[in-house]
Amino acid sequence: MSTITFNQLTGISDRKTMIWFFAGGETRNNKFNVFTGSFIRLMKEIMEDKFDFIKGVYFKTNMMNVAWALNNSQKPIRNPDHNRIIEVAFSQLISNGYTPDTQLIIVSSSSGSVVAAQTACYLAGKNRERLIFKRPFHLALGASMISTESDLFRQLKSYQEKGHLGMLIYDELQDEGDNSTGVGSTSRFKAWTNAAGLMLPWLSRRYNKPSFLNIHPVKGHLHRRRSQTVRKALDFIDMLLVERNLAGDFYKEKAKKVIDLYKDAGSVKV
Repeated sequence: MSTITFNQLTGISDRKTMIWFFAGGETRNNKFNVFTGSFIRLMKEIMEDKFDFIKGVYFKTNMMNVAWALNNSQKPIRNPDHNRIIEVAFSQLISNGYTPDTQLIIVSSSSGSVVAAQTACYLAGKNRERLIFKRPFHLALGASMISTESDLFRQLKSYQEKGHLGMLIYDELQDEGDNSTGVGSTSRFKAWTNAAGLMLPWLSRRYNKPSFLNIHPVKGHLHRRRSQTVRKALDFIDMLLVERNLAGDFYKEKAKKVIDLYKDAGSVKV
């Protein structure tokens, strides 16, 4: 679901654009899966200092990161000013050469999309008077645990309708056939029930094999297989910088060259 109420973004100023990436739960500050590592490397090659990824918002284990995302996929966090993860993420959004004229673009994947969405809600609420960013910022939720039926997603849509949020990209960054999309559902109970079904599909009437725990590069779960490919990174870049032209024509052309260079990389690590 991609609704555009703020221009088609074909003329964004290259000079004042900043893209921040919220990666998935396997990420640490210096440790990544193939998709995340490739996406960060290629985006830095294209955007240079106008791209960075959020650090310091991850727990020590993948399970703890996924658990946080499952618990917070349904609705905006209460009292976000006192939430450490949102505070750490927000402080980075207004660092690294930030100015109020910056066109902020938030990109995310997997469980990182929950952190991104919660931070986006916090930012949109604080920026009602355009005192932080003069332009509506844009948000892309890739391979997302967030359900479009959740209060969290509806709040993002509401901010978009009020002009606090510009472009909201969702459907274009979900993999067809990935049954983990929207696993966070509309309540914590449903989220954890869905997660159990994904991990133990043979005990579930809703989910089919393979298990989400299956990371085999060929027979494993689609979400996990895609996280081990450069192809996913290229697909993200193509959608964001080429098709949606989020960073302007200069970076669109740079992105095209990178995609052409690596399009045959397949599952090989960049």
